[in-house]
Amino acid sequence: MSTKKDKFSSIDKNFMKLALKIARVRKGLTGSNPSVGCLIVKDNRIISIGQTGYNGRPHAEHNAIEDSNEKLLGSKMYVTLEPCNHYGKTPPCTKKIIKSGINEIIYSMNDIDKRVKGKSFKILSKYKVKVKRGLLKDEAKKLYDSYIKNRLKKLPFVTAKIAISKNKIIYTKGIKRITNKYSDKLSHYLRYKNDAIMISSKTLNIDNPKLDCRLVGYEKYSPKRIILDRNLNINFKSKVIKSVKKDNTILFYNSSNTKKINLLKKKGICLIKSKLNQEKNFDLKQILRKLFLLGINNLLVEGGDKITKNLIKSELVDLFFLFKSPKILSRNKVFKNFTSIEILNRKYKKKNKIVYKNNKDNITIYRK
Repeated sequence: MSTKKDKFSSIDKNFMKLALKIARVRKGLTGSNPSVGCLIVKDNRIISIGQTGYNGRPHAEHNAIEDSNEKLLGSKMYVTLEPCNHYGKTPPCTKKIIKSGINEIIYSMNDIDKRVKGKSFKILSKYKVKVKRGLLKDEAKKLYDSYIKNRLKKLPFVTAKIAISKNKIIYTKGIKRITNKYSDKLSHYLRYKNDAIMISSKTLNIDNPKLDCRLVGYEKYSPKRIILDRNLNINFKSKVIKSVKKDNTILFYNSSNTKKINLLKKKGICLIKSKLNQEKNFDLKQILRKLFLLGINNLLVEGGDKITKNLIKSELVDLFFLFKSPKILSRNKVFKNFTSIEILNRKYKKKNKIVYKNNKDNITIYRK
């Protein structure tokens, strides 16, 4: 008797693991569409692969079918997410699968999009395509964490990071970099994988960062810059102001300083006036909602202690990277402590906390 446990063979699992790896490579780079990985297999031999195109199109199934140099009749498709079955900006993938001659398809999980969810099984089965689903479903759910949040909550998936010294200092006068070059590369990788990066004007004025991706070959994937500047205190000589390009910088403010507003608009910055809460701070959830409407699906926050604490308290951070250096920094006249470690440990379950070494730095990853 067949059971759920023996529904898939070890060969099936290995092919799906590869499809999931293909999808992970492009995660964060496919716009509002999920990153999907796809394999087409014949006689236990991979004959074509596909992944979602940059900005979401073409779909992975389309690419795998189009790129095959062999006839697909009698082949099997492995795909990480239920294929689309409706007409949108592209024809449905189910139609292309049926026409291709593929006779079996295995996918990890149903799409959460109401237009698709659970419908592909019926459509494909109707046309005599054998369908199995649920292979490595838990791994797929982790892969699609940001997509699920985007679709269900209409908010960006928020990744936050902060670097601290061994004695929990995030800034001290005269020290620019706390962590090592390997941690720095990981930070730039996170910039590459996110649509936008958000900081406060206070952090911008202290650090004067470029907020770009400086991994060789990936510079063009630098994120949009989001600045929280309640009173328009931004330094007009900062690197961010000097590098404003069309549509790459958004500034949230709550000020009536017409002169500064006009100057910033002339620089090409998108200015958005935003209300304050009872504590005279920005309502961060409202800002996230606005960013989602502006097409920001994945947001990286590289803030200081205050914005980080407010985001964690409001449970708006989905993934948090705590970089800890072995350095001990001095508490001179100008220094800042990181005060949110206890809150982090309270808000995130221990089973969702991972610690690993990056050369001499420790990196703790907290996940909701």
